[in-house]
Amino acid sequence: MNFAKCRTPIAAYARRLGYGVVGGMLLLLPLGAEDFISPFEYGQMLYQNPRGVSCVPCHGDRGEGALIARYVDKEGRKRQLRGPDIRNASFETIKKAVATGPSVMPRYFLTDEEIRAIFTYIREVQKREEGQ
Repeated sequence: MNFAKCRTPIAAYARRLGYGVVGGMLLLLPLGAEDFISPFEYGQMLYQNPRGVSCVPCHGDRGEGALIARYVDKEGRKRQLRGPDIRNASFETIKKAVATGPSVMPRYFLTDEEIRAIFTYIREVQKREEGQ
């Protein structure tokens, strides 16, 4: 199997782990033609732990934004640092933020496919909540 051309989430995960053709085939052997995780689950996995740093502490469980820290500024005013609500952010906005790390956000080295999975996960969570 040529993992460079395969666009399934598990193939991307196998590539990211550095599996070659043989290793990747062993990883996929019991799966047949289907992945063992859905695109939603792949996006969830990345959102909750991309490269060892979760999106959740700053952007919340569903992308709604979260309180990061409370502090007192130089003038003695109480302040809050909050992660922004990203539920309605465009794919390009999220892609740019992940790549450049605006403000206090760290820069992540995610592929477009991984960013798309996170974006899709956030949108799907929002749709599921609206449907309830």
